Amino acid sequence: MEGDMALIYGVTFFSVVMALAFALWLHLWVKRQPVKNPVIREVSGLIKAGANTFMRKEYRVLAVFAGVAAVLLVLFLPTPLWRTQNAWRNLAMAVSYLAGTAFSAIAGKMGIIVATSSNGRAAEAAQKGIKPAFLIGFRGGAVMGLTVVGISLFGVAAVLLAFGDTAISLGFSFGASSLALFAKAGGGIFTKTADVSADLTGKVELGIPEDDPRNPAVIADNVGDVAGMGADLFDSNVAAMTSALVIASSLEASTGANTAMVFMYAALGLIASIIGIATARIGKGGSPTRALNASTYVTSGAFVALTALATLLIEGFSWRIWGASAVGLLVGVIIGITTDYFTDDSKPIVQRVAHASRTGSAFTILSGVSYGFISALPAMIGIAVSALAAYQICAPLGESYALFGIAMAAVGMLSIVGMIISNDAYGPIVDNARGLAEMGDLGENTIRVADELDSAGNTVKAVTKGFAIGAAGLTVISLLGAYLSEANAALMEAGRAVLTGFDIMDPVVFFGVLIGAAVPAVFSAMLILGVDKNAQRMVAEIHRQFQEIRGLREGKPGVRPEYDRCIDIATAGALRELIPAGLMAIIATLIVGFIGGPGAIGGFLLGNIVSGLLLSLFMSNAGGLWDNAKKYIEAGHEGGKGSDAHKAAVVGDTVGDPFKDTAGPSINTQITVVSLVASLMSSLFVAFSLFG
Repeated sequence: MEGDMALIYGVTFFSVVMALAFALWLHLWVKRQPVKNPVIREVSGLIKAGANTFMRKEYRVLAVFAGVAAVLLVLFLPTPLWRTQNAWRNLAMAVSYLAGTAFSAIAGKMGIIVATSSNGRAAEAAQKGIKPAFLIGFRGGAVMGLTVVGISLFGVAAVLLAFGDTAISLGFSFGASSLALFAKAGGGIFTKTADVSADLTGKVELGIPEDDPRNPAVIADNVGDVAGMGADLFDSNVAAMTSALVIASSLEASTGANTAMVFMYAALGLIASIIGIATARIGKGGSPTRALNASTYVTSGAFVALTALATLLIEGFSWRIWGASAVGLLVGVIIGITTDYFTDDSKPIVQRVAHASRTGSAFTILSGVSYGFISALPAMIGIAVSALAAYQICAPLGESYALFGIAMAAVGMLSIVGMIISNDAYGPIVDNARGLAEMGDLGENTIRVADELDSAGNTVKAVTKGFAIGAAGLTVISLLGAYLSEANAALMEAGRAVLTGFDIMDPVVFFGVLIGAAVPAVFSAMLILGVDKNAQRMVAEIHRQFQEIRGLREGKPGVRPEYDRCIDIATAGALRELIPAGLMAIIATLIVGFIGGPGAIGGFLLGNIVSGLLLSLFMSNAGGLWDNAKKYIEAGHEGGKGSDAHKAAVVGDTVGDPFKDTAGPSINTQITVVSLVASLMSSLFVAFSLFG
């Protein structure tokens, strides 16, 4: 198999080159589409400048954090510097970590480049109909999807090729995850500060349209939509591959068939995404939701076929492991379909919440919370079934192969992540396009087309979040396996008994379970409180501008709000709030590890995974269904715009905003980060703990 690794790496890097070349072609195609409206050009420029300013300030803060973390890695990991004979390994860990942060930062930056070059063009194309506008939005999103997955695959392969040590790859994954955690939290606080403030002051108080240029928070809202996209799914993809590689390395003395399968399947998933993106089509009066879902199904089918062919042709590849990855992908698609049922405004759940809004915002909240909790059940069952099925399929291969099967199910579920990110990025692009169509005064018909695209974006965005959370669930289960491998290696080196599992009747393990289960709730609360405090400051600023700027409320010609003041408030608040929540999760992991040792950390991860998945699914789905209930009413149902039902639905959407775009998607990354911290620190927890 050693000789075949050259072929595997060749296929891997070839798929990366293919993806980046196709992404460049799509980007140039989008750039060739015209933007003639001067207002749209101006506002797009403001959005781009605001997003770049925020990202520059955010990355400056995160660079300091990354620098401090890199120094700590050199001093302590994988082995304390004063106890190791191989200081080079500690330096390699720090270099790998910094590479992960840099690649994750590039992924986040890609979101801005893509969205700001596509949104205005999609708005103008909406004048010609749904087909040209959809193509610009989707192809713009595809640039990001292909680039993010391409660089993540390149990064993991390059680090393993350079250092030949999967433990060092954990450093790369930790870099990607830690930056994604803070970037997603910061971007989420920024965007929802502006979104909540704009909705409450504009729609509820003043009765003006959603993207009315008189509202000072409008530009900040659009900036927030595109800031920080991409980093979270980049992190999930890297973590899935890394955990599979760590377990694979524990199964084989050197680089072998299991490692080869991880790279081959990831590369073929990227090629399948290229096929799905290239075949995406929509008719003149077609449904954008159907077109996006069809592309996902094409990508899934291509992945199953390509990996089956590779398993047939390459010696050493196991059909059982192929079965585990296929199960992961199948369950991912099913989770997406069930999420669609709870968040699509053509389905009964959203319509029931819209109907409940007729009797007031309390009923909007109650019904949305209830259906949000119910929606978590199918996905949790899906994650459980896929983990159990993958475990049982691969258990006959031998010891530890069952956990490798779960890891490969996560790789399978994330195999089409290029398509998933494309769909995810499509949402903010068409959301901004809808706002630009209104600000550019392109007419009611254009706004209606943009609304239809935006509604599809909301639905598909909820589906991609469900898919991403499901994949995160399997990834962190496999990361638990990676932690077990790392902890047992440290225990054997210390001459102590290895862990065969985590007994929750052991009080030390149960101690970890309880603390781990509480962390996602506290983490979410800190992020949502950040939005709450920041939005209150911005609402006060909007009130000030409407009171002090003469003619602003009436929309007199030449009178413009001070957009920069709102962007500054959102930026300052996001930077102030983004570090504490993530740091709390990391510090809690360290405290539990140094008190209870490796067993307590196993319990901590179990509690964190279960609690985090439940809260993440609940908040993402509840937020998505509130948003689409509002859009359903705005389309003319249950009283339409300006009705009491509409005002109640706006309140529901306002509550759901930080649920679905701040706390919900950030929990995935929080779980990944603490799992990676546990794996990286396992040797220290073995050496230094009170009860371990």
